Amino acid sequence: MSIFSKYEGLASALASVTVGGGRNPFDVVIEKPISSTVGLIEGRETLLFGTNNYLGLSQSPAAINAAVEAAKAYGVGTTGSRIANGTQGLHRQLEERLSAFFRRRHCMVFSTGYQANLGTISALAGKDDYLLLDADSHASIYDGSRLGHAQVIRFRHNDADDLHKRLRRLEGTPGAKLVVVEGIYSMMGDVVPMAEFAAVKRETGAWLLADEAHSVGVMGEHGRGVAEADGVEDDVDFVVGTFSKSLGTVGGYCVSNHDGLDLIRLCSRPYMFTASLPPEVIAATMAALTELENHPELRIRLMDNARRLHAGLQAAGLRTGPQASPVVSVILDDVAVAVAFWNRLLDLGVYVNLSLPPATPDQHPLLRTSVMATHTPAEIDRAVDIFATVAREMGLNHAA
Repeated sequence: MSIFSKYEGLASALASVTVGGGRNPFDVVIEKPISSTVGLIEGRETLLFGTNNYLGLSQSPAAINAAVEAAKAYGVGTTGSRIANGTQGLHRQLEERLSAFFRRRHCMVFSTGYQANLGTISALAGKDDYLLLDADSHASIYDGSRLGHAQVIRFRHNDADDLHKRLRRLEGTPGAKLVVVEGIYSMMGDVVPMAEFAAVKRETGAWLLADEAHSVGVMGEHGRGVAEADGVEDDVDFVVGTFSKSLGTVGGYCVSNHDGLDLIRLCSRPYMFTASLPPEVIAATMAALTELENHPELRIRLMDNARRLHAGLQAAGLRTGPQASPVVSVILDDVAVAVAFWNRLLDLGVYVNLSLPPATPDQHPLLRTSVMATHTPAEIDRAVDIFATVAREMGLNHAA
């Protein structure tokens, strides 16, 4: 028996996506970025609407120069984990910068955003605790729950009343209750009603963790995310996020005012047993954070662009998520149609993400776009025109 026989179903599903010579949507290569908004794919200049590079900072000259100088001064790797031989002065500097940015006393930096959720949630909620998770939570949140062995209770997506009912049923039950929500949800781009969840947290005495991976740098007067925008930062015990969205690099973090956060450095396995971030990434991240702080106009331009794309796709007769945010998804009903639509978009010069069930809410296939502050109005209008053209070819925009 082959060790891979358990993946026969997966192989069959992949074959159905690529049947007739279609591309493998999970193997698209951006051969070279020409700018933050245009890349070379299959030898053609292609508009990038699927990179999560919300502020365009992956191509920031300041961040690039900082990375080069750091590599020259410190080398290109740390060769160890943070608790062994992998902590350098730059790691401490970055944690201090993030603590100051979020106005929190403590910060832990992880090697990826995935590990930040995995390492924080598994260390905070152990086998005698309860994790209350939004039904549409990211895979890293569910994986963190498995690693920590807490009892998991799911509540309806973005429904604070449903969470309240479930917490009331746990009254008097031993064990901590940790609620986990996301600022902006990565598939549909919908925003959490954070103030409503903060009110439930205050009333029930639960702990609240907000994953602001897609909302930091995007929302709030200073770019600290939905909790800042809703004026409830003091009610959020832990903020988890990533550098790989608005900051354009790689890595993750957790910030908090609770002194206990430092203790989990000694029990969080995804923090303890992996190599730390290399110096050039840390330097680039700090430079990108400075760009984020010094250029609030990027957030204004980003949301203007999000509204333009959202409205344009709706005007083209396509069904989108409920609100304009840097994530705008076109919702389809049939996987084969979604695959054909995605291939045709790429033929015509627009790269987006093809998201398929079971990784999507309500089992609908999605054409997931992510817009940037650096997209020009002409680039957005061009992408919308191409969406409309493909929809007409496929007979999908009859409502326009």
